[in-house]
Amino acid sequence: MDGVSSKRPRAQEVVVETPGSQSSLHRANLERVVRAVRLAGSLTQAEIARTTGLSAATVSNIVRELKEGGTVEVTPTSAGGRRARSVSLSGDAGIVIGVDFGHTHLRVAIGNLAHQVLAEESEPLDVDASSTQGFDRAEQLVSRLIEATGVDRTKIAGVGLGVPGPIDVESGTLGSTAILPGWTGTKPAEELHGRLGVPVHVDNDANLGALGEMVWGSGRGVRDLAYIKVASGVGAGLVINGKIYRGPGGTAGEIGHITLDESGPVCRCGNRGCLETFAAARYVLPLLQSSHGTDLTMEGVVRLARDGDPGCRRVIADVGRHIGSGVANLCNLLNPSRVVLGGDLAEAGELVLGPIRESVGRYAIPSAARQLSVLPGALGGRAEVLGALALALSEMGDSTLLDGTAVGALPAATPAFT
Repeated sequence: MDGVSSKRPRAQEVVVETPGSQSSLHRANLERVVRAVRLAGSLTQAEIARTTGLSAATVSNIVRELKEGGTVEVTPTSAGGRRARSVSLSGDAGIVIGVDFGHTHLRVAIGNLAHQVLAEESEPLDVDASSTQGFDRAEQLVSRLIEATGVDRTKIAGVGLGVPGPIDVESGTLGSTAILPGWTGTKPAEELHGRLGVPVHVDNDANLGALGEMVWGSGRGVRDLAYIKVASGVGAGLVINGKIYRGPGGTAGEIGHITLDESGPVCRCGNRGCLETFAAARYVLPLLQSSHGTDLTMEGVVRLARDGDPGCRRVIADVGRHIGSGVANLCNLLNPSRVVLGGDLAEAGELVLGPIRESVGRYAIPSAARQLSVLPGALGGRAEVLGALALALSEMGDSTLLDGTAVGALPAATPAFT
């Protein structure tokens, strides 16, 4: 969805006089329009022109052709107070599935190519369950939702899969994870592909949270952002120029292991004083056990803090200041325009966002701090599963939509997308 100024030369529309060039160019322009609409969910024709760099006349002709072929739907809308036409992919053009494995949950969603969620369900997951048991549950839940919605299995274009740990971008292997320790070394995409028989694309939960918020939530319209997820661990999904940045080994965004205190508590990574040891639930909850009992959860801490509990408010504020120190480092290095806070902690609102901003203002370069907005996630616990849908949407090929071919022509499972 790279925005291209309408004043720039439209090289893709220049016809080179070689045999077959006009038909090849037309095909390429069709795919550009379909890709722009597929990634955005819906766009006006003017937005398509800006996104693709194609002329308004070319876009109008292509949209008309795609509508006549049943690939897109066009509905009246308004933009800037003027009448416009909104273009989206046909609701029955295909189906994508999102699967999200968390510390204690399994969540599955089914959506269509028009970015409409058709069904969604979550169920508890035993943290000690083996990967085989977990994928058994996922297969069963996917089948149950498919049956409940009545969708045609042959229209499944792909599956997005979220796991709470780093994924090697070359092999698709899940790296060390303290959240689902029995899963380390498995190949989640390969495993689920073997069960469902459709392409599966996998990424870690923080990256998918960033994708979900970027497509459906607090990150809409922003091309450079960081999604911070605070739960059993602390991670970040980084979006640079509209794309998830993973690094060559897939471990970019491990903000939880920024060192805040070299003499601090020993982290699970072996270092001392990592951000995670000051912000993750496993380290924070024990601070309140003597006064609030051992059954307290992070969700409960947030609820009590919102109700005025002084101890919980203090802990939430301290966590916010620590997270803010990590965010300040991100500002100095990457200069994102927005930080979105996800996980249970985001429900604390200004009780945590205020201290985050305070630390950013203190430790970040002033120009970077001024450009940054810090917002709570809009999707809550759904961010990762909706991000998994967005991952599947981003990976499917546009040629299959134009050709009307079945899913069987799509490539085999791959570990991640670019």
